[in-house]
Amino acid sequence: MTSDARPALPAPTDEVVDLCRDLLRIDTTNTGDNATSTGERLAAEYVAEKLAEVGVDSVLHESAPGRANVIARIPGTDPSRGALLVHGHLDVVPADPAEWSVHPFSGELRDGYLWGRGAIDMKDFDAMVLAVVRHWQRTGVRPPRDIVLAYTADEEAGSDYGAHFLTSRHRELFDGCTEAIGEVGGFSYSVDESRRLYLIETAEKGIDWLRLHAKGRPGHGSMVHDDNAVTALAEAVARIGRHRFPVVVTDTVRAFLEEVSELLGIELDPEDPETAIAKLGPIANIIGATIRNTANPTRLAAGYKENVIPGRASATIDCRSLPGQSELLERQLRELIGPDIAIEYIQRQPALETTFDGALVEAMSAALRAEDPGAHPVPYMLSGGTDAKAFSQLGIRCFGFAPLRLPADLNFSALFHGIDERVPVDGLQFGVRVLDRFLRTC
Repeated sequence: MTSDARPALPAPTDEVVDLCRDLLRIDTTNTGDNATSTGERLAAEYVAEKLAEVGVDSVLHESAPGRANVIARIPGTDPSRGALLVHGHLDVVPADPAEWSVHPFSGELRDGYLWGRGAIDMKDFDAMVLAVVRHWQRTGVRPPRDIVLAYTADEEAGSDYGAHFLTSRHRELFDGCTEAIGEVGGFSYSVDESRRLYLIETAEKGIDWLRLHAKGRPGHGSMVHDDNAVTALAEAVARIGRHRFPVVVTDTVRAFLEEVSELLGIELDPEDPETAIAKLGPIANIIGATIRNTANPTRLAAGYKENVIPGRASATIDCRSLPGQSELLERQLRELIGPDIAIEYIQRQPALETTFDGALVEAMSAALRAEDPGAHPVPYMLSGGTDAKAFSQLGIRCFGFAPLRLPADLNFSALFHGIDERVPVDGLQFGVRVLDRFLRTC
């Protein structure tokens, strides 16, 4: 007796776990230095191979040896419509295995989570998109509009070898793209057992990474010395680190706070938004950083011997500016540090802000509500930055929408660049279902 029954096709909600685990096991650490960054080409080749297995052609572009990016286009049924860009980066920040409960590149499955560096920043989304596209190719689904897939390098160090390289050297790959979705949006925040906010990123702060340089008179460490570069720099860094910039509530943050205060029954004082934000629990850190410019010292460098007073000292400051306030932030910093310390910009990329309306927003909201009847989509501003900064320069309207339904007690914001980064498996599977619905209807 024979049977012509074909083996069942893998469900995308099952396959996403394997795809995400594979990606987590590829160490794509981006140190900010080409000589020590690793793994991006290997990850890009993995993505290209998984696309090729189901008949999707892609192109791989290296901006420097090992710094690889993958682009593919999925044809839609209506070529007259603008294309949708779906982008995700493959690089991750460094991780010290000694600080983790599991090895950060093990992709270990434990307690209902996938653990590893990049689990939520952002190999989870990379895997979700791959799972949906592979399912479509196997089952003959075509989206209503062209979808351009971009898997990029170097997002964690400013995107010079990734999205900025692509938009400056290969912008033809994005011809026709009018809108985009990427990371850090569409995740849930539990109001109660039956209601959840889903934060969709419509704005993100600017990146103003800078280096301060102080000069002084070199000398012997045993002498009284009144022109010490280290002292001058340390005083300036301390003033910056302790300073709190004025509160400014943008349109996006105001819309978020109004929605949240109504749902949570929190009184919102427009003159004192911090009181309401403090009641938001785990997401208070993200939202609290979006009501003012910020500047955090992150690195110091000076000297070459214990008994030598150096003639130069430097510090790196991670500054993030609100939309339209980059120049104001520079003036504010100059007042803090004084005239004798030089400012050098390492990265200067503008903040972004769009409105929470239109057909794409409606499609996101509908997909979330279809999978979670308790969903309340709201706009928000990301305190960090993404590859959207590069793609917006092509006139593309960018959103953060990488949907995840999260456990109510998970401190999601603490996982970004933190230890024991992990993503809930059922959250991954939820994201696949939402993306499938959204991309079929957007």
